[in-house]
Amino acid sequence: MTRKIKHYRPPGKKKEGNAARFITRSQAVKQLQCSLTLFRKLCILKGIFPREPKKKVKGNNHTYYHVKDIAYLQHEPLLEKFREIRAYQKKIKKALAKKDKDQAARLETRQPTPSFDRVILQRYPKFVDALRDLDDCLTMVHLFAVLPAMERLKIDVECVHNCRRLSHEWQAYIVRTHKLRKVFVSVKGIYYQAEVEGQTITWLTPHAMQQVLPEDVNYSVMLTFVELYQNLLGFVNFRLYHTLNLEYPPILDPQLEALAAGLYALSRYIDVHSSRPMEGSKASGSSVTDPVKVNVEGTEVEESEVRLAQLQHQLTSNEPGALMRLVQDTVHEEEDDQDTKDCKNLFRNMKFFLSREVPRESLLFVIPSFGGVVSWDGDGAPFKEADQSITYQIVDRPTQGHKYLSRHYVQPQWIYDCVNARIILPTGEYLVGRIPPPHLSPFVDNEAEGYVPEYAETIKRLQAAIINEVLPITGVGKEDIEDPKNLLAENYISRTEAIEAAERKRKTEALEKQYHEELKAELQGRSSSSVSKKSKQSYDEDTDGKVSHPDFQQTVEDSERMSEVVMSRKQKGLLEAMRKHHDRKNARNNKLRERKKANDAEKSGKK
Repeated sequence: MTRKIKHYRPPGKKKEGNAARFITRSQAVKQLQCSLTLFRKLCILKGIFPREPKKKVKGNNHTYYHVKDIAYLQHEPLLEKFREIRAYQKKIKKALAKKDKDQAARLETRQPTPSFDRVILQRYPKFVDALRDLDDCLTMVHLFAVLPAMERLKIDVECVHNCRRLSHEWQAYIVRTHKLRKVFVSVKGIYYQAEVEGQTITWLTPHAMQQVLPEDVNYSVMLTFVELYQNLLGFVNFRLYHTLNLEYPPILDPQLEALAAGLYALSRYIDVHSSRPMEGSKASGSSVTDPVKVNVEGTEVEESEVRLAQLQHQLTSNEPGALMRLVQDTVHEEEDDQDTKDCKNLFRNMKFFLSREVPRESLLFVIPSFGGVVSWDGDGAPFKEADQSITYQIVDRPTQGHKYLSRHYVQPQWIYDCVNARIILPTGEYLVGRIPPPHLSPFVDNEAEGYVPEYAETIKRLQAAIINEVLPITGVGKEDIEDPKNLLAENYISRTEAIEAAERKRKTEALEKQYHEELKAELQGRSSSSVSKKSKQSYDEDTDGKVSHPDFQQTVEDSERMSEVVMSRKQKGLLEAMRKHHDRKNARNNKLRERKKANDAEKSGKK
């Protein structure tokens, strides 16, 4: 009996196949001569992900990476920089161990920091690439902007403040250019969607509440992502601000910053500096006294003081409406498209006042983005609650004590529903103390889902009424608009007029039917008198004009069966998956309809 010889790779022969293309994570860490934490950080920064080879040489319980990705990391300058930082931290520990606090403090002030400019340029060669990858970046930055600083989780105060500053700068640009398109308030937070330079960007911001940090989250990985996203958003804001001929980073009013009105201060900065060319041209021909001239040459501290003095000289006082007033577009600014013009004029010539209990950060972002002027209850506000020119006051409490007759008191949901519908909705259902209508998501296509909520139909009718296209009844199209029953139900005509209109319609339909039958009889060679008698006899019968073909449905089913027979196994699987998805959608829609019927029955029982 011959023994089967086991094949093996002789020493010196190169590896082939998956063994040559993929290596495990432990092999990669050993090859790079770094720790596992540093390896994860490098993979996040460079955008390197694990691979799934067809044949796992080392077993199924290993994580595999491509050899070329690891070779790419091996020549990364950041790897050398992190090694330098690690060696420098050992010097600080050594000085502390020797109890030389002065030397340790001196070393900490000169500690090297990594630069991510090259990484961002490699990952996003064009500005459009950075905008396409901005969804997760904005969501993460807005999340850390509201987190508490905790030394145990290595979330420092500087990181939180920087995230808050970057988020306010992004929101101020969206407000200035009126690029916000959709808003949806959910349990997770508030979803926003903007359109910047042709790219649709969607991000999520948490509610303004105290955040509870769970223990089962790896915050070191999140902090690595935040470190990269802060640099990315800083570059994006720099480019966007330069398109508006603004300096970056902006210098804000310290008083407003101290009052936690960062977005307001940024909007004020953009409002002043974007209109600077027009002011300069006017000042050249006038006899206004020149501003304070300071010698800019000197140290960086003197330069920053000069810029701050110029800013404070140009900023006007907090006069009503001066802050969020729309300025004229500059010569270099591109013309707005129709969508931007509609958003810009939605809340035009409207003044809003926010009560203390409403989400101020969100409404300060949404209302000016659609052309409104807004103030709030607190220090640093542009105008007070007693201003008689206020048209709407946003309130979120069961009752309102003191009321001004010159304004409407509505709930915050009215703002978001108006933004999504792009029209000014009636305020009757959003008054103080009432249960508002359902807040519909603008990210859901109701027609494609197969279920259109009742309030969505109401909004459609209001939108159609604005363009003089009246749709009075839910579920009624243009072809049924002249039906007397529908007009009577909506109180457009009286009962007598409805009866007369119905009789005229019935006679017209009978004459039209008789004419068609006579014309058909003449073509077949029959006499028109016999046809008219038959038409009179069948006048009262229920004829819808639809001809039933019993064999047609059978033919369709047979053709579907035949097409399914010749399908491949993959195509049959796809067809079955489509059927299951369709059945699940129908079941969900039926459940929603049943729930609505039960809700309507409960409301009618209470009445």
